[in-house]
Amino acid sequence: MELPSSHSTPIRVILLMISVFSMLNPPAEAALGINYGQLGNDLPPPDQAVKLIKSIGATRVKIFDANPAIIQALANTDIELGVMVKNDEMGPLGNLDAALAWVNKNVVPFLPATNITTIAIGNEILAQNDPALAGNLFPAMQNVYAALTQLGLQKQIFVTTPHAYNIMGASYPPSAGAFRQDMLEIIKHILDFCVLTRAPFWVNVYPFFVYKDNSKDVDINYATFRTPVAGVDDPATKLHYDNLLFAQVDAVHAAIASLGYPQIPVHVTETGWPSAGDPTDIGVSYNNAASFNGNLKKLVAAGKTTPFRPNSELVAYIFALFNENMKTGPTIEKNFGLFYPNGTAVYTIN
Repeated sequence: MELPSSHSTPIRVILLMISVFSMLNPPAEAALGINYGQLGNDLPPPDQAVKLIKSIGATRVKIFDANPAIIQALANTDIELGVMVKNDEMGPLGNLDAALAWVNKNVVPFLPATNITTIAIGNEILAQNDPALAGNLFPAMQNVYAALTQLGLQKQIFVTTPHAYNIMGASYPPSAGAFRQDMLEIIKHILDFCVLTRAPFWVNVYPFFVYKDNSKDVDINYATFRTPVAGVDDPATKLHYDNLLFAQVDAVHAAIASLGYPQIPVHVTETGWPSAGDPTDIGVSYNNAASFNGNLKKLVAAGKTTPFRPNSELVAYIFALFNENMKTGPTIEKNFGLFYPNGTAVYTIN
């Protein structure tokens, strides 16, 4: 399926109209979310997981599929839920009837008891370097949104897709933020879609990996929201940054703005810090993980905003609810959780 041109006059006219309209609306409220992964063979049942989600004050949950047991467990909680079309499910959704069937099976039966507010199409698709997979993304987004529209649900459930941070070609200083040239065409289509459907732009942002790879140049306090910290000044905007996460998020804001788009909400759909790893993993510790996630929670609760977008409150999803023993990759990948599978806290955060 050929993507529509993102440079057509009608699209730009609509973008301008929506830009003016969006300025009349208040910004989204700050929110703390949690990623509820399931790659473990010793995880507790969903009803116990929901109790833990409530205990940390999370008001949003993102899962990586449409697990009916989890969706049902979140019924009558008012917690906002994001479900996901898995990467290997996207292809058939290039057909509208298939998209409608997916929504009717995985979303409609649970409404309104479960507060499903998002359908994410795939996970970090552009990072897979798979042209065929990337080609399935935008048609699936369009058709799932069309299916929601047919069902009259398009105003209560938005459609988006989470990106890995490697969509950025430049991120320092924040004002120089720019998307990778090889991904620019499809990112423009996604941004057009976000504006037309009033959906947020989702991106996964991990200061941990920046610190891990640049520990000689990055202050650990700057990476974990601790004080005292000298921070960083953007030479172009003169804005001051006292934490790395805000600098990374504002680089995304700047990249969007550089393409001529109006303000599009940027939600941090994954962020976190591992509590354990291999001996060579710099910055990994219980203390740093507790500092990062605890201070992030405080920033969200205080309604803090990034310097570049002071009227756009922070929405951030911590990764993850549990340590997951079946995750592949290095040891750190199994140790991002706030809780062990038995329900005890990995570390204490305020």
